[in-house]
Amino acid sequence: MLSWQLTHVLTALLLPPGILILVMAGGLALRRRRPHLGTGLIASGLAALYVLSMPLTAHVLLAGWEPQPPAATTDGGAAIVVLGGGKSHSAPEFGGDTVHGATLVRLRYAAHLQRRTGLPILVSGGSPEGSPQTEAELMQRTLQQEFSVPVRWVEGGSANTLDNARLSYRMLAAENIRSIHLVTHAWHMPRAQLVFEAAGFKVIPAATAYTTRYRLTILDFLPNARALRDSALFFHEVIGIVWYRLRLIL
Repeated sequence: MLSWQLTHVLTALLLPPGILILVMAGGLALRRRRPHLGTGLIASGLAALYVLSMPLTAHVLLAGWEPQPPAATTDGGAAIVVLGGGKSHSAPEFGGDTVHGATLVRLRYAAHLQRRTGLPILVSGGSPEGSPQTEAELMQRTLQQEFSVPVRWVEGGSANTLDNARLSYRMLAAENIRSIHLVTHAWHMPRAQLVFEAAGFKVIPAATAYTTRYRLTILDFLPNARALRDSALFFHEVIGIVWYRLRLIL
């Protein structure tokens, strides 16, 4: 759990707005000794914060990162693997932990895919923060109770995408399953596909929640918190895929 917390601390410092706050704080610290450099850092941090908070920027970054939707086919896979996207703790309206909105989006698409293919489902997601129920258990309950879709395998030991891949492979390879439909967000698919293929799977991408836009308006140039979050997602995935490539090489 300590390693998981440390990873998230480092991530928060490397991604916007954390990295931008550090840049501006550095500028403030330097203003007396080196006023031009200090002022430049503050101005650069503010400008980057504005640009990354624009919906247009977030759309361009994520849409350019996401893979093209595959052809509408359900052939080739022997199972469906669904990756968790977070959980909500102690949700009062549900009387306990439940799946987060991002996870629910993935489960909805997995249920749709399962009805089309009839393939068995594996749900993957642990509890690195230490809560009693794993994310996979919550995913299983949601699929079975709310979507009436059966779940055959529950992988609840993972703390990250690399764990998802390796532990899922261990479970499915034991049943001679190495070709899967992989369900996750479109922005997460490049990193997920990389590690699942490195684990030994033949991956058929089954991405969902693509970044789309109806039309360009003035609102696309006005900063908001959701756009900043989406821009941060892009940098999180870029850093993550570089880190995983290094880990797989080493």
